[in-house]
Amino acid sequence: MALDDFDRALIAATQGGLPLVPRPYDAVGERLGVSGQQVRERLAQMLESGLVRRIGAVPNHYRLGFTANGMSVWNVDDALVDALGERIGQLPGVSHCYRRPRRLPAWPYNLFAMLHGRTRAEVEQQALQVRELLGSACTGHDILYSTAILKKTGLRLKEN
Repeated sequence: MALDDFDRALIAATQGGLPLVPRPYDAVGERLGVSGQQVRERLAQMLESGLVRRIGAVPNHYRLGFTANGMSVWNVDDALVDALGERIGQLPGVSHCYRRPRRLPAWPYNLFAMLHGRTRAEVEQQALQVRELLGSACTGHDILYSTAILKKTGLRLKEN
């Protein structure tokens, strides 16, 4: 899908995030000289075509008080990992859960779930819940705690 001038202006207007106002699409539309409905429709088309993967909130867990963030990694039976991952991704405290290939022999883990808590004890309690849910399908796990906040950004267009 080729980008036209409106697409480029829309991406530029939203790449830093939507405005924190009651009607953000209307605010973006006002900046671009179109209606909020036109903004929503074009973004929906970009999503449907795959040009944009998703539109969603990206919370800063640290600012929300969740300072013990740990990527839990699990060695799960390949035949069950997708179904179990779906269930884990719905647990409170899990912001994202996904499957990754193992890198044997050093890295046996194939399921990753980001756990958020105010303390490491909270994260470890959540990991126990995950471990119970995985049952005998899991043969090992670890928790890798965050030590820094990485800059999160959305779609960016290169300037000419």
